[in-house]
Amino acid sequence: MASLNVGNLGEYLREQRRHAQLSLRQLAEAAGVSNPYLSQIERGLRKPSADILQQLAKALRISAETLYVQAGMLDEREREELETRAVILADPSINERQKQVLLQIYDSFRKENAMDAGLDADAGTDVPKGPGAPGVESSDTPPPSQ
Repeated sequence: MASLNVGNLGEYLREQRRHAQLSLRQLAEAAGVSNPYLSQIERGLRKPSADILQQLAKALRISAETLYVQAGMLDEREREELETRAVILADPSINERQKQVLLQIYDSFRKENAMDAGLDADAGTDVPKGPGAPGVESSDTPPPSQ
């Protein structure tokens, strides 16, 4: 059977399983998958679905998003966003209204930053910053003589 380029996921799963001091059989049972199937995942021969990764993450007590990144289903930025949201929602020291307000503020900052980055990228040039930068006139700096 040919490798499906999921070796990194398999290696990562094996490392996490060993860290949790679980045998292959114990993890397979806890995650509700067969022992041979889990072995194939660890050897990079099978690519598990998101549902299977979720079950494995739960059994290993790790973030499912981390496994999604390892499997190439989610990029690092998306994982960070999901983890940030999860932390906000899990905080017992703030009430539901405060959580929703925080998430709205977080979303607005992300959108604003994405728009700023998109405009800069569309222009194809760096945005000059501060006095003395090319294209930025300052009252302290005389215009260049010709």
